[in-house]
Amino acid sequence: MTPPFRLLPLAHACIWLGLAATQMATAESPTPEPPDWRGQPGGEPLPPPSLRITPRLSENITPVQRGEAPTFIQADRAMGRPDLDVQLEGNVELRRNDTVIRADRIDYYQPDDLAKARGNVRVNRAGNVFEGPELQLKLDSFEGFFIEPRYQFLRNGAHGTAARADFLDADRAVVRQATYTTCERRPGPSWLPDWVLSATVLRIDNETQTGEAEGGVLRFKNVPVLAFPSISFPLGDARKSGWLPPTIGLDNLNGLELSLPYYWNIAPQRDATITPTVMAKRGLDLGGEFRYLDPAYNGTLRGNFMANDRLRERNRWGFHAQHIGAVGVPGVGPVGVALNLNRVSDDNYWRDFSRAQPSLTQRLLPNDINLAWSQGPFTLIGRSLTWQTLQDAAAPIVPPYDRSPQLLGRWQRLDLAGFEALVEVDSTHFEGDRQRTLQPNAHRRYAMATLARPWIWPGAFITPRVRLHTTQYTFDAPLASTGQRTAQRSVPTFSLDSGLIFERDTQLFGRAWRQTLEPRALYVYTPFKDQNFLPNYDSAANDFNFGTVFTDNAFGGNDRISDNNLLTLGVTSRLYDPDSGAETLRVGVAQRLRFADQRVTLPGGAPVSDRLSDILLGAAVNLTRRWSVDSTLQFNPDTRRSIRNTAGVRYQPGPYRVVNAAYRLQRGSSEQLDVSWQWPLAEVFSPSTLLGAVPGQALGAGQWYTVGRTNYSMRERKLVDAVVGLEYDAGCWLGRVVFERLQRSNATANQRLLFQLEFVGFSRLGTNTLRSLRENIPRYQLLRESSTEPGRFTRYD
Repeated sequence: MTPPFRLLPLAHACIWLGLAATQMATAESPTPEPPDWRGQPGGEPLPPPSLRITPRLSENITPVQRGEAPTFIQADRAMGRPDLDVQLEGNVELRRNDTVIRADRIDYYQPDDLAKARGNVRVNRAGNVFEGPELQLKLDSFEGFFIEPRYQFLRNGAHGTAARADFLDADRAVVRQATYTTCERRPGPSWLPDWVLSATVLRIDNETQTGEAEGGVLRFKNVPVLAFPSISFPLGDARKSGWLPPTIGLDNLNGLELSLPYYWNIAPQRDATITPTVMAKRGLDLGGEFRYLDPAYNGTLRGNFMANDRLRERNRWGFHAQHIGAVGVPGVGPVGVALNLNRVSDDNYWRDFSRAQPSLTQRLLPNDINLAWSQGPFTLIGRSLTWQTLQDAAAPIVPPYDRSPQLLGRWQRLDLAGFEALVEVDSTHFEGDRQRTLQPNAHRRYAMATLARPWIWPGAFITPRVRLHTTQYTFDAPLASTGQRTAQRSVPTFSLDSGLIFERDTQLFGRAWRQTLEPRALYVYTPFKDQNFLPNYDSAANDFNFGTVFTDNAFGGNDRISDNNLLTLGVTSRLYDPDSGAETLRVGVAQRLRFADQRVTLPGGAPVSDRLSDILLGAAVNLTRRWSVDSTLQFNPDTRRSIRNTAGVRYQPGPYRVVNAAYRLQRGSSEQLDVSWQWPLAEVFSPSTLLGAVPGQALGAGQWYTVGRTNYSMRERKLVDAVVGLEYDAGCWLGRVVFERLQRSNATANQRLLFQLEFVGFSRLGTNTLRSLRENIPRYQLLRESSTEPGRFTRYD
């Protein structure tokens, strides 16, 4: 129902119509100065103003609010009949809800809720603006048409012209003989946008945030680059079914590649993408991806199939499935389900299709099925883990053992009269390729019980802990060393962990800081139990770092329990802001003191007899938001040389400016330097900016950016991986050219050239360069990426 036209009170109407009587009344009756909230003459101070929530400022207006809203008018001249019509002339403004109409003349017919506007017409509907010579519009339903409009959309800043625009409702419009671009209009009759979409019919849907063009031609620099009978494109981040822009690539393995993906928006929680790809040297590859997301589960299915690869002369395929969720079982409760399945057609798949999903481009492909149930302190887990190993004759690898099945049960209490208790039992069947593993398959069962009593005070803690680990094996063939078909072992462990925490307030660099000193000591005793004759199914040596130095076993897994009689000492000091808690500096040192040899080893390993381990040193510095440094050093006091060293630095003075550098040394094995960056090309040789004297700011249009990452092997004196490119920001379009080189073996590397044109607010053409840049450059920022979405008050009339 159309609300009645509401005439304003006479005094207010005089103000709206600009009559001189108000000026006369003001001159005859001067108004005293109004009091403010700080007080009034001869009275008490007024309370300060307070803000309150009002639905009038809501982003979305409800149908009830629209039906109850009045209509406000302003004009030089007005006449009409109550509840029938009104004619307005001269600087006319008509306003209702989020719609504002301005024109030289407006005739409003209240029974039909129809407004007819002529002469310099401007319509602002929630920030979307239309301008032109003539308009007919029903205000509430927003149905009508506009003759020869110029328009601009709020969400993405796109604008254009048309012969006619038909408004179907508040969210949908059909624009005929239309143009569409996001390039900012410049003064002058000869101005042409850098890119423009011309269409016979342009359908705009603000509810789904999509546009659809029929009979369209995309021009770039006034040159047609793409013609199509129909195409859909986003006005925002909403999804819509339809053909996506084609992607083009060039590399040394597949030659020229052309992909034409189709996106299917099945439901709000499900979608699919079908991607046929023509590879000049190989043939047609058909790829697909299906995604689903529900409150109780989510997952992804991906697959690729190529019939008769001309280079390998066989069919090629790859498959990946991932699922995480829970299933309700009556009488049991929710059971967690996790799947990670990966299979490919042959051993060369990882090398030939290096840009497939990461899970399919590795040489070890897991197929993992997990079922988990938990209630209170009890947890049950069932698992099946098998591997597909992609072998390379030049660099063969020993495949890991399959675990099928594995059953694990755990009981854990952290509040048992001040004690912490854990009991874990496991039964696993291991099976592998005997020709490569050279040891029998087995069924292993183990039980582990742990009891700890922590005492924790504000500045100290101490935790004694005892553990018993019992393992039993059943082999499917006699052991080569002893001839046994069964074996068992039981190993106890005692540990005592303790630490202190000291704090003090201090002054450094003219600022107040809080400094800590945190010494820690861990003593571990595990008696020797001969295990070297046992096969190794899942154990490996722990890496020597700050995350593992304070542990009671030198190995991960359950086939080796190291004999220990050692003391680990360490100290950490931190410097942080006492107000925000932000850590500025952290330094640490740790070392192990061994009182007896460690005789339990992995197959082929040697006993550890050094009484003093390597010294572990670490530091992290974040003095400013621009600079951060992180370094770890493993130092051998006997040889007085570093065994391993990692050092990283990041400099990020502002948006679109970041440099990352990392140095990694593994003595006798590798030495690499890794550098990545994103930086405005105009500032590369600017010392003031590079040194931080000038704060980095986002640059405007017309700027070049250099991006890249290089990984250089200093030991081999050669480039391992490289991603180097340029980005150009023209304001309404972006250009990217990237060269990528990825090492696949000691003698071969995949090389490809990526190029992309991004028409801001419309689409991208070319290869997906952004995936490569995001994967290789930490803290890479997308140019023209908006962090806020405009609202209806952004462009308020």
